[in-house]
Amino acid sequence: MTTHESGPGTKTGARPADGAGFDPGAEFDRQLDRLLALGYPGLAGRTEAAFTALVRPLRETVLALGPTMAAPSESRTPFLLVVDRTLAPVERTVPLTTLDGSARAGVVDRHYPAGDIERFVPVEGLGLPRGPVHLLLDADRGEEFCGVVPKDAMATVAGRGRSPLTMEEGIAFVTLHPRALARNKCFSLGASRCGDRRVPALWISQGAPKLGWCWEGNPHSWLGMASAGGRAGATS
Repeated sequence: MTTHESGPGTKTGARPADGAGFDPGAEFDRQLDRLLALGYPGLAGRTEAAFTALVRPLRETVLALGPTMAAPSESRTPFLLVVDRTLAPVERTVPLTTLDGSARAGVVDRHYPAGDIERFVPVEGLGLPRGPVHLLLDADRGEEFCGVVPKDAMATVAGRGRSPLTMEEGIAFVTLHPRALARNKCFSLGASRCGDRRVPALWISQGAPKLGWCWEGNPHSWLGMASAGGRAGATS
């Protein structure tokens, strides 16, 4: 694994609404606007209109699920728009992440040699929806697993009928809900693996998000295990 530094997170950009007045449709629009502002259409080789047309069908899914959704909190959010690396490569989306209240760009740890990230693929049985964009549902940064061996944390998550996050889903979490990544409340991404003992993780280094990895058998007091309640694609 690599070294890490944690720093305070403050506010950047528009936040998801907290409390009883949560509007799933407005939150979808906020997330889409954020992706547009960050230049995701360009990463995907599409115009803003074409990118919006690709993502917009997921709004109907959000509205259909809306009555079951709880409002976001610092550590949890009811849904996230996730863009697959086939549209937006991980090495180019990580630098678009920031901590809450900071403009310092995220980085990929140097312990990922050239071409290594491509080896980390979704684990079998994850049930990712078809297509280059999907919804991650009921995302939780999993701070209860800080100090727990990652392999054991993943087993507990599975026993609850939940699943860990992929690299892309973790990047979406920090991109669209940046306060989830906070000092001593960082998280592993156990659903992207490459066949060895490394587990990807997002933590804070020099005031910015960092995509690194830790060994599956080594616990860290500052590193939890993010998980989700499900995933969904467009309704039609």
